[in-house]
Amino acid sequence: MNKTKNGKNILLELAGTCIALYILFPFYLVLMNAFKKQGDIVANPVSANGVSFSQLLKNLNAVIHNSNFNFWYAFGTSAVVTLVSLVLLVVLGSMAAWVISRNNKKAWATAIYMVFIASMIIPFQVVMLPLVATFRDVGKFIGISMLQSVQGIVFAYLGFGGAMTVFILTGFIKGIPYELEEAAAIDGCSPEGTFFKIIFPLLRPIITTVTILNGMWIWNDYLLPSLMLGQNGKVKTLPVAVQAFVGSYVKQWDLILSAALLAILPMIIVFIVGQKQIMSGMVEGAVKG
Repeated sequence: MNKTKNGKNILLELAGTCIALYILFPFYLVLMNAFKKQGDIVANPVSANGVSFSQLLKNLNAVIHNSNFNFWYAFGTSAVVTLVSLVLLVVLGSMAAWVISRNNKKAWATAIYMVFIASMIIPFQVVMLPLVATFRDVGKFIGISMLQSVQGIVFAYLGFGGAMTVFILTGFIKGIPYELEEAAAIDGCSPEGTFFKIIFPLLRPIITTVTILNGMWIWNDYLLPSLMLGQNGKVKTLPVAVQAFVGSYVKQWDLILSAALLAILPMIIVFIVGQKQIMSGMVEGAVKG
């Protein structure tokens, strides 16, 4: 039995190692080639030949000071879009999750919760073209531009990120004793006061998880901003701005990969710092749900 278990453990470790290497290989290519010249990248992108720290500094300097890329403007746009989207997702998502979890025996609450869950199953590619047309029509109707604008992309992230946020938070809130809310009501606290003074502070661990997960997705997302903002629009997030180094006949791989490294570096740091909260929050939300 012990030999069988040891054999299974070895196979699982080998499988896990292979999967990890497969996932990390694209990041290896980005990191390695950010240290190289264009010619060295084209000659052999996998090799470490030509790797130089001084070349990395040259590449980063060229990226930051490139007028077409406009790094600081794109960085600021990404930061604003990410922060505003996260604040709205956390506040509105936690309020919705609280109402659903405290009325889970009612048909309307169950129906709304099922709608959130069902929306997580629909692939984004199915709705991306109708999405653009719908946002264009909505913008014309309300008189506020929803395409090529910060408010439009934030609203889109609120819709696409709301389902997972509500799902995770609902499972966590179900584990909070209802007696706390009853005690607050007896003391004369309003429902709004109960939520913001009693429930919301208790959600801090799971809010950290939701914030990091949504933050990494929003910051690194390319497809949705490219559709909503356009590749030639004035408003660009970092992933969309990297497109400036890609031409019809010339691709500046040294600048593309250096810009990609600058774009993903903040989220890598956030993930490393908050990985424990991510795993514990996901487990608690799933188990309590």
